Amino acid sequence: MVFSSLVFIFKFLPITLLIYYISPKGLRNFVLLIASLIFYGWGEPVYISIMIFSTVFDYFNGLLISKYRDHKIIPKFILINSMVINLGILFFFKYYNFMVVNINNLLGLSISTSSLPLPVGISFYTFQTMSYVIDLYLGKAQMQKNIISFGTYVAMFPQLVAGPIVQYGDIHKQLNDRKESLEKFGEGAEIFLIGLCKKVLLANNIGALWTSVKATPFVELSTLSAWLGIIAFTFQIYFDFSGYSDMAIGLGKMLGFDLDINFNYPYISRSITEFWRRWHISLGSWFREYVYIPLGGNRVSTAKHFRNLFIVWFLTGFWHGASWNFILWGLYFCAILIIEKSFLLKWLETKPKAISHIYAFFLIIIGWIIFEFDQVGNVFSFIGLMFGAGKTPFLDYKSLYYLYTNIWVFIGLIIFSTPLPKKVMDRIKEKSYGYIVVTTIYVILLLLCTAYLVNASYNPFLYFRF
Repeated sequence: MVFSSLVFIFKFLPITLLIYYISPKGLRNFVLLIASLIFYGWGEPVYISIMIFSTVFDYFNGLLISKYRDHKIIPKFILINSMVINLGILFFFKYYNFMVVNINNLLGLSISTSSLPLPVGISFYTFQTMSYVIDLYLGKAQMQKNIISFGTYVAMFPQLVAGPIVQYGDIHKQLNDRKESLEKFGEGAEIFLIGLCKKVLLANNIGALWTSVKATPFVELSTLSAWLGIIAFTFQIYFDFSGYSDMAIGLGKMLGFDLDINFNYPYISRSITEFWRRWHISLGSWFREYVYIPLGGNRVSTAKHFRNLFIVWFLTGFWHGASWNFILWGLYFCAILIIEKSFLLKWLETKPKAISHIYAFFLIIIGWIIFEFDQVGNVFSFIGLMFGAGKTPFLDYKSLYYLYTNIWVFIGLIIFSTPLPKKVMDRIKEKSYGYIVVTTIYVILLLLCTAYLVNASYNPFLYFRF
């Protein structure tokens, strides 16, 4: 599908930005909405109807909640109805087959499954439309009278198909009153280019190593190959997803929107608790705001607090996909977070930073193994390879080849997963010659990205499948 190609995004952007900026301010939301529908419809010509339905459905739910604000029952009924319909659509497309297969296996039935593919971005825009209705019901946001502005919020193409998830309360003022400027456009272009470099120069390059390792039969893998492969995936998924988020945030800024960051150098974390404050921040914020806090958060008994964590992390895992490995992935982190909150965080604070960094990164790597293999048996088999189970050799010629050909890539990935490059760039900008140096660097990076894109026919974003 076209969403898998960055080349399409490059072709789509210039004309969109040109039309957007030559249009009167009063028409810019309309231009952005039409552009977003074209962008989504190009890759999902059938399923665009589902997104339009969700948009119109929750727009009118908002009108009804506002109209019957003083009634005791009607607003709650509208809220429940909205959640049932939205989650019902999400369940049918994303989880129906999973449920049917498990019911068939458990009860020996033969209920037929659906052959419909998963609509791209449905997990993201469903959460956004629900955010609007919930915020309106709770009185955290005002009703959006203009359906064009609301449609712009739901369908805004920079973050439509892979986030970040934007809560309505964080952006409702910008929908009707935002300021575009040359300075903000430049900031956005810089952020967009950084995200593009993350995806094209870092994620795609190291992703080739993981693709090769994953395609190799386990009996032919050495311990070193297994470690190099999963570390490669660990960096690939970070630079791929954070790269897309940066591109979305940068594009949003170029259009006058200020979107919150979605990643804050998660691999420098010293605990899993800290990691989840830095990774996919918008998803964590959504579950915290609409699930964790309503359940009582941590202002309840210890047993209920752990129950709340269990519910949130079960849902977090299940949100990522209809597969047992995603549920296991969520519960894996739930267990670690409970242990950390119980006693481990205090212990880590007394240890050298190197130990806590290694501890966190090791557990993150194990988590990505669970995330990546949809067959739970393969998860444990691969972990066994990493620790030399059976007759697995520690290294072989292929693993040495992987290491030799990717050593500098790994070094670059480590450096760019820290704040160091940004600090260096900020220092350069402070110099009198800084503008020339920074501009030259960005021009070179853009040329490199363009060269890679010309030679590559397939550039999928990993999170498009969620």
